[in-house]
Amino acid sequence: MTRPNVLGEYLRARRELVDPADVGLSVTGVRRTPGLRREEVATLAGISADYYLRLEQGRDRNPSSQVLEALARVLGLDATATRYLLGLSAARPGRARRPRREVVPTGIRQLLDVLGLPAFVESRMFDVLAANRLATALSPRIRPGENRLRSMILDADEQDLHPGWEQYIGGMVAAFRTSLGTDVDDPRLAQLVGELSLGSELFRRLWARHDVKPLAGGLTRMRHPEVGVLELRREKLPIGDSGGQLLVIYHAEPGSETAASLALLGSLAAVEEPEPRASSDR
Repeated sequence: MTRPNVLGEYLRARRELVDPADVGLSVTGVRRTPGLRREEVATLAGISADYYLRLEQGRDRNPSSQVLEALARVLGLDATATRYLLGLSAARPGRARRPRREVVPTGIRQLLDVLGLPAFVESRMFDVLAANRLATALSPRIRPGENRLRSMILDADEQDLHPGWEQYIGGMVAAFRTSLGTDVDDPRLAQLVGELSLGSELFRRLWARHDVKPLAGGLTRMRHPEVGVLELRREKLPIGDSGGQLLVIYHAEPGSETAASLALLGSLAAVEEPEPRASSDR
């Protein structure tokens, strides 16, 4: 089986996003393709056009870090994207692996049950592995067995919870690619990307850009059908020795209307389901 040319695909995608004017090139006439030409990238990076062509075509997959850093400079990559580029070159073909069963640490499962905030655990592939009752009350799609990226891309009910979701879905797709890193041989990844590509033109466009961004929390705004608009912070905390699992926690500014709404949501969830629901492993 031919290994995917992840390094070449990334270089080509980023090259096509660079405006020649941003690197000091004057453009005359009409260009048939967007971004920089291969020979322009090579010249600016101080390498031969033939060598750069081999990199994009996958005929050379072992460039030096100096070459990659020069390419990163030409392509305008930030620190996260540069580390990602270096990681693509360092990746080596491996054997096909059996899917690994994700196990949420016992202490984290106990924490979910006693934490008075919406919280859940997600895998590197953004699968929900465990969730507490308040997280599922916040969104019915935050429950074991669901995939957060699939829900946001394909589920209309989930999108309704997030006004203006298209404005930040690009960041989610970029974080997803960062989370996966060089682990491109997982058959579940191909299945998920194929499903999302068939179901969403937006996802196809975003995935083709090869953007990456840090796995970090941030502000999120939700429109809940029972408690109204919520202005929340989302924290993503790495779980040690878990293979890349993250503990995701939503919280509000103390004393705010959202904090009161979260408390109300917790009360409603307790009435609907008086017994705590044990979180699950996949």
